[in-house]
Amino acid sequence: MKGVSFLRLAAISAFAAGIAFAGTSHAGVAEGKKIFDSKNCGGCHQVAGPAKEKSIEDQLAKKAPELWYAGSKFKKEFLEKWLKDPKPIRPMEYYSLTKKNAGNHPKLDGKNADEVADYLMSLTSADAKKAGIAPKGGPQGRIIFEKKQGCYGCHEVSKGGSTVGGLTGPTMIGIGDRLQPDWIYAYLTNPKVFKPVKDMPTYEGVLSESDLKILAEYVSSLK
Repeated sequence: MKGVSFLRLAAISAFAAGIAFAGTSHAGVAEGKKIFDSKNCGGCHQVAGPAKEKSIEDQLAKKAPELWYAGSKFKKEFLEKWLKDPKPIRPMEYYSLTKKNAGNHPKLDGKNADEVADYLMSLTSADAKKAGIAPKGGPQGRIIFEKKQGCYGCHEVSKGGSTVGGLTGPTMIGIGDRLQPDWIYAYLTNPKVFKPVKDMPTYEGVLSESDLKILAEYVSSLK
């Protein structure tokens, strides 16, 4: 009986701890949304899906990246760190070909950054399905990235200790620490769900499913 009572007590304690943890998490999301709204972050960032842009004019009118699938796209550790000390991800201003990114995004203190990160991680898309993509470098991915598609024509990468590549897209330096591998694959396979109007090529019919997975694995390995 004592053993049964002990096990029952342990189970009740674990259940209660789970409720407390869930409550803390829920509270963090709620507080993060309050902070997000109080700073009018929604004035620049779209947080309700699906994508609304229907023309290039709609896309060019956007002030900042959409965040309605942030929890499917980003790693939480990255968001917490970035919100505390924002560094430009795009070398140029959002959808500008002439103005460099000034890197003047507002900073948040530690607690606020963590709670806003909690909120952003709650924003997910069912179209970013789990695909089991794991970071993996290697010649196959590099050949698709560099030779077949020439991705560094628009994106910065680190190569041989130097930064090379174009400036019109987000940098791929540090992308492995920033983005979830499964989201990279989801975006490559079905980009119009996330960005109906875009400059990136559509790979359907161009790359096989196997090549897309290899490319996603390679991109998610970039540091």
